[in-house]
Amino acid sequence: MEHKIVTHWQGGLTFESDNPSGKTVIMDTNIEGQNERFGLSPKAMMLSSLAGCSGLDVISILNKMNEKIDDFKIEVSGELTEEHPKFYHAVKVDYHFYGSDLNKKKCERAVNLSVEKYCGVMEMFRQFAEVETEIFYHVGTKHNM
Repeated sequence: MEHKIVTHWQGGLTFESDNPSGKTVIMDTNIEGQNERFGLSPKAMMLSSLAGCSGLDVISILNKMNEKIDDFKIEVSGELTEEHPKFYHAVKVDYHFYGSDLNKKKCERAVNLSVEKYCGVMEMFRQFAEVETEIFYHVGTKHNM
């Protein structure tokens, strides 16, 4: 399987990139002296891709297990190297489950299957970064962003 995207310059330091799904995303970066941003940072989008890939796995697996949760979020932090080209050399992925009657074994199983077997983005990250994961359980129905 091959994916192809096209990224088109929009002027300044802003780019629009398509996706095989047909959706687009705007990317830019911090510009000294300019407060307005139009898009997402390409490197930070890699962290979002990691969370999105693993999150899709986890929710899909929990659905197959008929496990109900009230809410779920993933927080990903990445530490960049000091020298150019800067890349993430250390990444921490925190899985947060919310609910009044969480089955911790099923949640942990879903995360482990994603991390160890299904998430291709996780596997890509492991090629260049140390990846650490942790699971948190919260009594309650919703998280705050």
